[in-house]
Amino acid sequence: MFQPRPRRAAAARRGFTLIELMTVITIMLILLSIGIPYYRTTVVRAHEAVLREDLFQMRSLINQYTLDKQEAPQSLDDLVTAGYLRHLPVDPFTNSSSTWVPVTDDSLMSVDQQQPGIVDVHSGSRQISLAGTPYSSW
Repeated sequence: MFQPRPRRAAAARRGFTLIELMTVITIMLILLSIGIPYYRTTVVRAHEAVLREDLFQMRSLINQYTLDKQEAPQSLDDLVTAGYLRHLPVDPFTNSSSTWVPVTDDSLMSVDQQQPGIVDVHSGSRQISLAGTPYSSW
């Protein structure tokens, strides 16, 4: 014989209530509002670490080039053509390898050095770091 199902069992199969959906969405929004700024800060810190490493490497290679060749490089491309770098690294904040700002100086690094040239390099970015200093001053 046919027995009607209780109303409670039929209601349970229909899906989530509006209150349950609103609660889940609210929790998701709270977690996203906490996670997104943390994610963005982490990305900037990673870019800063890459910039520090690139600057350290290029400065080291400028010194090596100067001591090896007895003259400072006249452009950053000299490091590439001499085989010290495969290619100029991409500045993580300008997304270009052509925005590096070389610093030239008339001082000589060693007694045997023939001519002055590039002694330092900086980022071409105008942005400010998380520490509050411009990347162009690193």
